[in-house]
Amino acid sequence: MLGKANGRVAVSLDENALQLRGNAEAARTRRGSGAASRIRCDGMKKTVLLACALALAFTACAKSSDTSSTTTTTTSTASSPAAASSAAAQGGKTIGFSVQNREAQFYQDMERGMKAEAAKYGYTVNVVDAARDNAKQQSQVEDFISQKVAAIILTPYDSQAIGSAIVEANKANVPVFTADIANASKDGKVVSHIASDNVQGGMQAAKLMCAALPGHVGTIAIIDEPEVTSVQDRVKGFKQGIAANCNGVTVVADIDGGGERAKASSAMEDILQSHKDLKGVFGINDDSALGAAKAIQAAGLQGKIAVVGYDAAPEARTAIKNGAMYGDAIQHPDQIGAKTIDAIHDYFNGKTPPAKIAVPVGTFTKADAGK
Repeated sequence: MLGKANGRVAVSLDENALQLRGNAEAARTRRGSGAASRIRCDGMKKTVLLACALALAFTACAKSSDTSSTTTTTTSTASSPAAASSAAAQGGKTIGFSVQNREAQFYQDMERGMKAEAAKYGYTVNVVDAARDNAKQQSQVEDFISQKVAAIILTPYDSQAIGSAIVEANKANVPVFTADIANASKDGKVVSHIASDNVQGGMQAAKLMCAALPGHVGTIAIIDEPEVTSVQDRVKGFKQGIAANCNGVTVVADIDGGGERAKASSAMEDILQSHKDLKGVFGINDDSALGAAKAIQAAGLQGKIAVVGYDAAPEARTAIKNGAMYGDAIQHPDQIGAKTIDAIHDYFNGKTPPAKIAVPVGTFTKADAGK
């Protein structure tokens, strides 16, 4: 196309040059050499001007052609199935995460683990706080469905009531995953549940308690949160561990502390009033253990009653180092978060993740604080 344009320009220039030369010869005949000289000069000027005009027109045409070609190529590339597939492979998906209590250090660590792993795949994690409110969490699930997120992660505040919200997500074909706390309702389908092996973790806490009690004997209490499935497993493992490793120890109180420090502290005060010879207490999370430790310290009994917690959050580690607590079963919330994202990534890529993914639980004592 450009070759033909060049040809047309050349022919046009030749024709104009011939016409001008003819005019010059005629003028020379009529007016003599002086007039002919002027005509030749004028003709040359006209030729140059005409050539410039044609060259500019040709350049503009060529640029227009190049621009058109570039625009067409870009549009074609952006809209091609291969490009869309490539963009999808690089991520770009949004995952909704409703956490039952974002203020808890454990869930902050889990969120950090999720976001770090999601970044590897190009996913975005939209985190909202249910603030220990089931109605709010149900509404958050509805919002996620409206926003057309690619997947939903839940740490249910109410393991039974959350079922109806999961059903709604199922109807909208949005896959649901649970982390730390499982769906205990018979309603709703969860793709995969990722959590600490809480029965094993409860057994680890029992080993710590047995080690903390002189002679492996005495009465102990549990600051509980019985409506939460993960806590149910912890308490189950703890009682099994006590029975297996130190049968001289008796659980004399199992009180709901709500998983909150203030409520746990109040529950511990009541226990101390009822059981004067108490030797130990197991708090089902660090807020429960720290609340119990505060009440024990206020009663002047620090060092006389062993406190064992669960999570090993930074504040609890400090309390263990200072002697206010004996030790913790240590979870790895960042690993739970990362493994949850990995399971979702597998699901996005057509794989079926395990229905349950367990993360092992260890122990943390004063000996570990200096490491």
